[in-house]
Amino acid sequence: MAKETIAGLAKRLGISKASVSYALNGQPGVSELTRRRVLDLAEELEWYPSSSARALSRSRAGAVGMVLSADPLLIGTEPYYMGLLAGIETALAEGDMALLLRMVAKDPAQERATYERWAGERKVDGVLVFDHLHDDPRPALLERLGLPFVLHGAPDTGSPPALSGTTADHGADSATIVHHLDAGGHRRIAHVSGPQTFLHEEERIRGVRECAARHGIRVEHYEADYALESGRKAMTHLITAGSAGPPTAVVFGNDLMSMGGLLALRDLGLRCPDDVAIISWDDSLHCQLASPSVTALSRNPGMQGRVAAELLLSLLDTGEVQTRSMPGSELVVRSSTSPT
Repeated sequence: MAKETIAGLAKRLGISKASVSYALNGQPGVSELTRRRVLDLAEELEWYPSSSARALSRSRAGAVGMVLSADPLLIGTEPYYMGLLAGIETALAEGDMALLLRMVAKDPAQERATYERWAGERKVDGVLVFDHLHDDPRPALLERLGLPFVLHGAPDTGSPPALSGTTADHGADSATIVHHLDAGGHRRIAHVSGPQTFLHEEERIRGVRECAARHGIRVEHYEADYALESGRKAMTHLITAGSAGPPTAVVFGNDLMSMGGLLALRDLGLRCPDDVAIISWDDSLHCQLASPSVTALSRNPGMQGRVAAELLLSLLDTGEVQTRSMPGSELVVRSSTSPT
């Protein structure tokens, strides 16, 4: 049986095609009674307007774009990103929007070309931007292209905000970690961060150093890239060739690096937490199932992704620039910092 058309629905109901279109797309121009008649018939016939027709009627693509500039293998194994994507999809599904995801490795030119192509072909209505950089060229590019965007992890520019986005207090998270280590008697720690080109990593590094200094704790920094193997290499270096002697605790920028740190300790014949304690900046199933289980910051990436997507949907509907502060993270204390 052929799929019914708008013209067919209009003929069945004895009204104009325009009235059917207005009713199906939630637009003004028809009475509530007419709208209800159209929707009831559409439901009875299990009929829905095509996404392309709906997009044309709304002058929208019906999709949100997201470009991740990272190793696809890392994204596939990184629980934080998986949680983030789940939250984004939840919000977009409720807004009847699709997600167009592209992974471009670490190539700014590819990311720029993707945005330009999306804008030129009108593939997306707006974009979600992640991992804010020093002198980040993307906000200016997106404004030039006329693509509305929300920046996850936006800088706090005061009121009114300059950009729509989510903000986080990395200093408070840093203090939560350092206070826990101070209470455990640690006086020589290491911080294995992600790339310092990311502003959130710079804020975390500064937060750990400043809070540690107030507690009389010495900190050694090591820059890594979030991958498991980089955590393994970092721990090996810190134990065997650290500039200030082996640390008694290591803070890793994510859960995968923490797992690498645990593997390195086993390779070196050391025990966690008796010889070296470990904290992860991200919590996940990895941290819960590891042996020993790993103390971690619970940052709720699903909620973060959902809020970022909701901000973008609101921006598309109202044009209003808004920021939302993410709640402080909770430290989940496990065996990796609690000797038995």
